[in-house]
Amino acid sequence: MSRPKEDKAAQYMSEMLCAVGKQRDVAAFEVIFRHFAPRVKGYMIRLAGDGPLAEELMQETMVAVWNKADRFDPSRGGVSTWIFTIARNLRIDAFRRERRPDFDQNDPAFVPDEVPQADMEIQERQASDQLHQAIAQLPAEQITLLRLSYFEDHSHRAIARILDIPLGTVKSRMRLAFAKLRAALDQTGDPS
Repeated sequence: MSRPKEDKAAQYMSEMLCAVGKQRDVAAFEVIFRHFAPRVKGYMIRLAGDGPLAEELMQETMVAVWNKADRFDPSRGGVSTWIFTIARNLRIDAFRRERRPDFDQNDPAFVPDEVPQADMEIQERQASDQLHQAIAQLPAEQITLLRLSYFEDHSHRAIARILDIPLGTVKSRMRLAFAKLRAALDQTGDPS
């Protein structure tokens, strides 16, 4: 049975970590580093599967051990558990950073649209009003076709089924509606 030997080693590591926490003992930290750094790196390689990342995470873990050593409480658990909890949490943080890229304020999705100039906005509103007036002048059957096609996004074939009319009739009425709209907009002076 090697249990007393393991208990002595665990007790020794606990004393070393407490010395780091209380006195910032560099020699004690060196003992901890030499013992745990290779084990933490192996653990990180198993988790991350990436040697350079594992090395970086091991270094971060050991720096955190140095910085947080004063928070270690031997009555709550062993040194090994405490250090590997830090390592696991750092790996989780690294994984989240990989999955969630840094915010790029120049990304076009986050750049607000330019505010249109007042004269352009007025022209657009006038063109929209003219189009609405021209549509209102169409026969009801043509307005229905435009609504089904452009506002409800139905195909000509679907419109023919919905209205129970031949496909050719749908296409003819659509062409006629566009011709009437074009003529009405040309009369009002719309350049499009």
